[in-house]
Amino acid sequence: MCEPDSSPPEAPAPPEGLSRRAFSALSAAAGLALALPAGAAGLTEADARVPTPDGEADAWIVHPAAGRHPGVVLWPDILSLRPAMKDLARGLALAGHAVLVVNPFYRQARAPVVPEGSRMTDPGVRERVFPLMQALTPAGHRADGGAAVDWLDAHPAVDRARPVGTLGYCMGGAMALRTAAARPARVGAAASFHGGGLVTDGPDSPHLLFPGLRARLLIAIAQNDDAKAPTAKDALRAAAAAAPLSAEIEVYPADHGWCAPDSPAHHPEQAARAWGRLLQLFADGLR
Repeated sequence: MCEPDSSPPEAPAPPEGLSRRAFSALSAAAGLALALPAGAAGLTEADARVPTPDGEADAWIVHPAAGRHPGVVLWPDILSLRPAMKDLARGLALAGHAVLVVNPFYRQARAPVVPEGSRMTDPGVRERVFPLMQALTPAGHRADGGAAVDWLDAHPAVDRARPVGTLGYCMGGAMALRTAAARPARVGAAASFHGGGLVTDGPDSPHLLFPGLRARLLIAIAQNDDAKAPTAKDALRAAAAAAPLSAEIEVYPADHGWCAPDSPAHHPEQAARAWGRLLQLFADGLR
């Protein structure tokens, strides 16, 4: 038991550009406040341009200021590259990764594609982003994913001797799986959070890619998405078992968007649990 006059250690200050609220949430989720060694909060951030077969994607990278680290490609949800996605990337960088966040809509629009703080319920937002999402193709997902992995492999902060990780939110979940399929020899871990379109009737459904993957998988499904497509999780589990792949596939007691800190559906407790599982996935898959 603590002494009556004892006090907890002072919480570390957030890195520049990361709000204390976001840093506290990430620290609670990942145990970072206790696990970070001295000086590990120093991060380097920069805008990036990633050459692709269709042009040049605007992107953003964050990584620890010193050393080489496993690379991670983060695919945003439909609101694309924005502060909330950067905060998630900073959390992964604090845990020792070099994280590239790509604007998937670069063919039609540079980020930000909507004003900061926008929500899908705001006037004009849905009309702005849905055509951008509908213009994406499975072939484009794979091409962009492969280009992002190649770009990371050439970056001086990335440890090329270790596998690459990828993760995605909402539509980014399918992009993460297709990134793993584009560079199976390099991608050691892939995660989808409230991902859409993971199981479809088409020949390019992401779950049909599982036999060609080498990555460990984490697929976190929203409860309301599961209610709309209750057999999807079974198809994912069957595909992973047949591949076979190490896969954690779970329906979370939270609604679509629960992991994004700026989403109306954000569920701090379940987001923290999903974050912890992500860090474990990368610890196991990016050795």
